[in-house]
Order: sequence, then structure tokens, then C-alpha cells
Amino acid sequence: MKLVSYRLKDKEVPLRVGMVMDDMVIDLQEAYLAKYPSQGEEVDVLFPSEPTSFFKLGEPAIQVAKKLYTYVKGNADRIAAGQYSRHDVYLGTPIPEPSKIICVGRNYVEHAQEMKSDIPEYPVLFAKFANALIGPEDNIEKTPYTEKLDYEVELTIVIGKEASKVKKEDAYDYIAGYTIGNDISARDLQKRTPQWLQGKSIDRSTPVGPWVVTTDEVGDPGKLDVRCYVNGELRQSSNTEKFIFDVPFLIEFISNLITLKPGDLIMTGTPDGVAFGMETPKFLKDGDVVSLEIEKLGRMENRVRQAINE
Repeated sequence: MKLVSYRLKDKEVPLRVGMVMDDMVIDLQEAYLAKYPSQGEEVDVLFPSEPTSFFKLGEPAIQVAKKLYTYVKGNADRIAAGQYSRHDVYLGTPIPEPSKIICVGRNYVEHAQEMKSDIPEYPVLFAKFANALIGPEDNIEKTPYTEKLDYEVELTIVIGKEASKVKKEDAYDYIAGYTIGNDISARDLQKRTPQWLQGKSIDRSTPVGPWVVTTDEVGDPGKLDVRCYVNGELRQSSNTEKFIFDVPFLIEFISNLITLKPGDLIMTGTPDGVAFGMETPKFLKDGDVVSLEIEKLGRMENRVRQAINE
């Protein structure tokens, strides 16, 4: 099942959570009310329409959504509202306000080598914040403060229930699904101090989307092809089987340091092929189109736009 954050293109209204069914987007709360009409007065508490609130309910909400998917498949004619053509909706980032965005650096050997870094003994962790997030149809804003804007395709984990001191063998029980992330990095800002934060969390710079694909549709996240194109040119091509630290290890490692909450994101690192690692770097510029593909998750494409320094 693919879960999206959406609104109709012709309406400036708050984003709502939906599910993709063929070429349609189905509003989850409307489907819930069609199946459980007696719960209408409490629906915003039991099954919220706002995407972040929905994902913060965690795995119970995902399980209800799966039941609704089956229900709609067999009862589409009973859903009086909330069915829209994919072409009529704008997709936002699936979880606009996660409580945490934890990123993993140098998680592929070849990428560590191209960055002239040592192979890490432990996962290299840093953070982004929600101000950086944009959706699959938004422009990546290139701040005037950087001349070295770089792309990084990354498998991104969505946490499904509170996770503290999780063991590797239980890690998949804590995952709601996966999405695609672009860990856009301002290399000149990132590298001017030992801490990376200033180059990693610039406003409206980090696309995540186009949807969250639930774990049952993905299977083993350690065997997924990962690609990035810039203006149609293949820049990154690898597979998550090349992770230094795989998904179960990351869940165990992080959750033993930081309690993870439903809706939190973990960006798992990027493969080689970034602009910074080239002999003659090809950093992103105004008008460039960055396309990301991850097997079983789909494709996300964003254009770079120069932000105005007001």
C-alpha cells in the first residue's frame, strides 16, 4: 500500500492523508467514515486526516489503513467522497512534521572512498529538521549562500511504533514503511566546520516522497536498486545490499541511543556518484532536474530553483 499526503491542486487547504489505488488517490478518513459511519464525531481523534498526526498513531493506524484499502477495493461505489484522479492532486511530503529526522553518513564503502573518508567503525549520525522537508512535486530551493549544492539519493525508513533498545532480530517490527529521500547537501557550508548541520538542513531543500510504501510491499530493504539522475544523466547507481550498516543494525544502534517515535524518519545514506566526489564536480544549479529511483518505491523528481536573498 502507498500512503500519500495530498490536497486538490485547485485548493489551498491543509494536506490530508490518502492512499494510492491504481490511478486514483483515496482519502483515508473518508474511506474510514464510509466503513464506520457511527464514529463520525470522534473520527479526528480515532483516525486523523492530517498526515503527521496519522503517522504518529503508528502501526495501529497502518493496519486500519490496510483494512480500508481492501474495503475500498470491493466497495468503491459506497465511497461518496474522497476519490480523486492522481492528476487532480498535489502530493506533499508524506510526513510534514516528524519529531526526528536522523541521517546516516558514509554508509556505502564507495561513497566513503569518494569523499576521501575512512570507513566508519560505527554509524555516522547527524540530523535534519522539518524546515528542510519538501514534497515530490516541490522545487529544491538553492540558497544564495551555497555554490556547491549536491544530491544524495537515500532509502528512508518510516518508524511505525516507539522503539527503544530494539534488538536487530526484532527491528522490522518497528518499521511502518519506506520512502525516497534526497539528502541535499550544501558542501561548502557542510565542510567549513566539523559539524555538518548547516549544510544539511537548509530551508526547503530536502525532498521526501512520493509516498510511504508499507513493508509488506517492499520485503527485504537490503536488496533494492538505487539510482539518481540529473537532467537525465545517471549519476548514482547502486544497491542497498552494499550498505556498511544494514537496516536492522541501524534500528538497533540508533534505538539504543535515541528513543524513536512513530513517524520518525531515518535516511540511511547515499551511494557513490555525488558531485563532490567527481574530479570535476557537477554541482546543482538553477533549473536542474533531479530524479531519484528506488526499486519497489517508485520515482521522485524535483527541479532546482535559485532562492532570492531578500
